[in-house]
Amino acid sequence: MQTNINQNEINMLRAELELLMRERQSLLKVTGAAAGLIAEMDSHDLSVSTIEAADLLATTINGLNEETLQDALTAVHAEIID
Repeated sequence: MQTNINQNEINMLRAELELLMRERQSLLKVTGAAAGLIAEMDSHDLSVSTIEAADLLATTINGLNEETLQDALTAVHAEIID
């Protein structure tokens, strides 16, 4: 009986982990696409409210650790060009 409960718990945890990994991949794609968009924007052509929104997005993206940002760019097949 105990083995059965443990196996059920393991299966539930496995399913939850798989769900979280799929969600992470989706969030990485969104982040990578957002980073690419910000990199391509020309602030001279934008309204003040759009610049403020882009600045908030850029600040949030810049707050990511380098590995996560690289994972996000990889998820959308982008790269950082210095």
